[in-house]
Amino acid sequence: MSLTAESGRRSWLLRLVIAFSFAQGAVSMARPAVSYRALALGADERAIGVIAGVYALLPLFAAVPLGRRTDHGRCAPLLPVGVVLIAGGCALSGTADSLAAMAAWSGVMGLGHLSFVIGAQSIVARQSAPAEQDRNFGHFTIGASLGQLVGPIAAGALIGGPDLGATSALALLVAAAVAAVSFTSLWRIEHPRTTTGAAASPGPRVPVGRILRTRGVPGGIFISLAVLSATDILTAYLPVVGEHRGIAPSVVGLLLSLRAAATIACRLVMTPLIDWLGRAALITATCLLAAVLCAGIALPVPVWALGVILVLLGFCLGVGQPLSMTTVVQAAPADARSTALALRLTGNRLGQVAAPASAGLIAGVAGTAAPFVMLGGLLMVAAALGFRGSGGKRPEGARGTARATTTSPAPAHDSPTDKSA
Repeated sequence: MSLTAESGRRSWLLRLVIAFSFAQGAVSMARPAVSYRALALGADERAIGVIAGVYALLPLFAAVPLGRRTDHGRCAPLLPVGVVLIAGGCALSGTADSLAAMAAWSGVMGLGHLSFVIGAQSIVARQSAPAEQDRNFGHFTIGASLGQLVGPIAAGALIGGPDLGATSALALLVAAAVAAVSFTSLWRIEHPRTTTGAAASPGPRVPVGRILRTRGVPGGIFISLAVLSATDILTAYLPVVGEHRGIAPSVVGLLLSLRAAATIACRLVMTPLIDWLGRAALITATCLLAAVLCAGIALPVPVWALGVILVLLGFCLGVGQPLSMTTVVQAAPADARSTALALRLTGNRLGQVAAPASAGLIAGVAGTAAPFVMLGGLLMVAAALGFRGSGGKRPEGARGTARATTTSPAPAHDSPTDKSA
């Protein structure tokens, strides 16, 4: 294969990362804008919580059916559908004039994000040889980190002034335009797959219960849930901690940006870390260290020390999401990998609903620093599951195998691409 052809074959991942950056950036920009827009429409804290909950809860009912469809069909169509729903949800939230409409369009936005992520993760799983999956999932999640880094900053630059309703509506319309930019990268991302006799007629669907009982899948789902919960609660409660300790909002924003930048840095060096430690040891070590660091936030440390804690924490939290994807994909039955990824996303959504609610109850009883101690315990459990999970083994050959498989297809019984479209 020529160098040009090989480069073209591999450029799908770069285009997918670019598209995901814009889609995630639009969502990260829109979610705070939705809250400000709802406040301008007269919402109280409870109403904002309901609107935010609809974003996470509505897609729960669609995750498994979308995963089922993707297991026995093409993945790429979910990407433009997701972009359309994200852009439409953002734009219609910007023009909505009632809280009920805001909640509905927030749910549409969440459904669009779920559709895009299921399709994109399934493409990475199918088009990556087993030894490439850790690296490719790590690069893929850089797109999410970039969007999470830039989106809130862009929203903050647009929202403000005496007319909060108008500026938040403008931010939502801009977010819709940002999502639409994703279309420029959504071409030739999914490779056509050769249909063999065995793959041409898919077998019966694997029951969800069997997937969840497969060794490695529950652990991968819980690790993802714990890491995402830590990220969400950190984002929500660090401003509260800053307010109690007299830390300026601008400094809190800088600390959160440092956390996001450290997560991106972690994913850039994921491959050498896995080559050095292996997946199981890397998940276990980073979850353990993240647990200690989360508990450290509860201590009355100076701002510079808090910055160091957050940089290290961001680096550790960057490991869990991409490696949990690989864990779930490699542990799940071969003809149910997209469904397993959808179940992982379902766990994430449940965590996004349950973890903040639990943190709020704990904070109300034991103080604002207590949720970080709770996160420490959650990450300790994730570390134990990472250590025990059979999906924690790295593929044999590590980096050398990854290089070899870029020029020749993996065996049919190992490759995630062995099912027909």
